[in-house]
Amino acid sequence: MTKPSEEPDQLPDPVVLRDQIRAWGLELGFQQVGITGTELAEDERRLELWLDQHHHGEMNYMQKHGSMRSRPTELMPQTISVISTRMNYMSEHGEDPIATLADPASAYVSRYALGRDYHKLMRSRLKKLGQRISEVIDKFDYRVFTDSAPVLERALARKAGLGWFGKHSNLISRDDGSWFFIGEIYTDLQLPFDPPFNDDHCGRCVACIDVCPTQAIVAPYEVDARRCISYLTIEYRGIIPLEFRTSIGNRIFGCDDCQLVCPWNRFAKLSTEKDFSPRFKLDSCSLLELFTWSESEFNQRTEGSAIRRVSYDQWLRNLAVALGNAPPSTVVLEALESRLNTASPLVAEHITWAIEQQKHGAEITEPVNKQIF
Repeated sequence: MTKPSEEPDQLPDPVVLRDQIRAWGLELGFQQVGITGTELAEDERRLELWLDQHHHGEMNYMQKHGSMRSRPTELMPQTISVISTRMNYMSEHGEDPIATLADPASAYVSRYALGRDYHKLMRSRLKKLGQRISEVIDKFDYRVFTDSAPVLERALARKAGLGWFGKHSNLISRDDGSWFFIGEIYTDLQLPFDPPFNDDHCGRCVACIDVCPTQAIVAPYEVDARRCISYLTIEYRGIIPLEFRTSIGNRIFGCDDCQLVCPWNRFAKLSTEKDFSPRFKLDSCSLLELFTWSESEFNQRTEGSAIRRVSYDQWLRNLAVALGNAPPSTVVLEALESRLNTASPLVAEHITWAIEQQKHGAEITEPVNKQIF
């Protein structure tokens, strides 16, 4: 007969625990918390097709882990439930993104990268949520992720009821649009699952497809990264193809156009997280000002920022392209020429192109901005 002292700890009622987890998540600053399982067969097939079409470009990490990305138990074998969370990031502080895009002398940085690196903030909050659960459950295994491991985050979030895939492939929430980060906790807890978000509320709208500067949304819900400005300015480390350079405009790190025109973002709520507030006025800097940064200035001013995803050479490469698209100016031309002799081959290629653009008086072409404004 088992002695009372040897009886196993009684677990809380799963439904009660699920509700507690949601409440704790909201207290920690998440806007929504959902729970789902590990089955992602349909999403795995979609990923495999995308990879077969080489739409991932040079993002080899998208395929090097094999099926681990779409099979959570291969990443953490004991996984039973996935706690999916989202957190809004469009800061209540900062310049109007559309106004920045409209000014060809200003540098446009994707809104998610203006503040502190979201990886750090999200991981910290997810760990705190795990710790809150551990106060109730003595022994349970879990791991936290946010864009930091082979995880199909959007698919898990949709299955957890957080939103649907927009035609631009981003997740959309009826309550908050698409300006949010996603993070997960893989755990061995058996929790009740939320119903997946199976409805599609995009309807006939194709605003994101029409507005894409480089026609990267090659079909509804399908993005060819090789054409995407976010990929070209962040993930891609080589020479930006000539066919895309003028379309990049003044976007030096990422692109938000498909989100800026999405009707659902009219319902987006601004974030009050101080860490998401713009740093070093990166929401309003001029292209010329950023082009003058030394490598040490770049490292110092982007420390703890998602912008550190790119190297200093990529930073200068992107700025050179944007300056080539800027209105012709003696000051711009002199700035470009002053860096040419000391630039790396990668940067020199784009500076040379930008100088030719300036000398020939080429005007920036903004098919995207014409539709946004």
